[in-house]
Amino acid sequence: MINSGDFDFSFSGLKTAVLYALQKMTPAQIKKQTPAIAAEFQQAVIDVLIAKTTAAAKKYNAKTIVLAGGVAANKALRNSLSLITKNLSLNFLVPPLNLCADNAAMIGLAAYWQLAQNRAKKVSWRTLKAQANLRIS
Repeated sequence: MINSGDFDFSFSGLKTAVLYALQKMTPAQIKKQTPAIAAEFQQAVIDVLIAKTTAAAKKYNAKTIVLAGGVAANKALRNSLSLITKNLSLNFLVPPLNLCADNAAMIGLAAYWQLAQNRAKKVSWRTLKAQANLRIS
């Protein structure tokens, strides 16, 4: 993925590889290897994110790198990006940890308000139909 020549990234292949590796292990092996597997998974993701981000920054002459969202709470990624941006003389902006929220919080809040509106209209959640492409607005 690092050498793909583009700025795209997806970790579905990595997740699948870990799943297949775990399926070949006994429960005792999984318990023993979980910290190492988690650390290697995290490092592989960080390596790709750093490589793609720095390549894009160089190509487009970026002056600043911004890390935001739920992933910004990852201390190893924060530290790695901080070091890389220093080495490249780029500004690095990252919010405080308490402001690094995952999208799940936003979706949960949207669901809460939708449910509150439906209750006011006497609409039961049991009659709602899932529509994955609805816009939140």
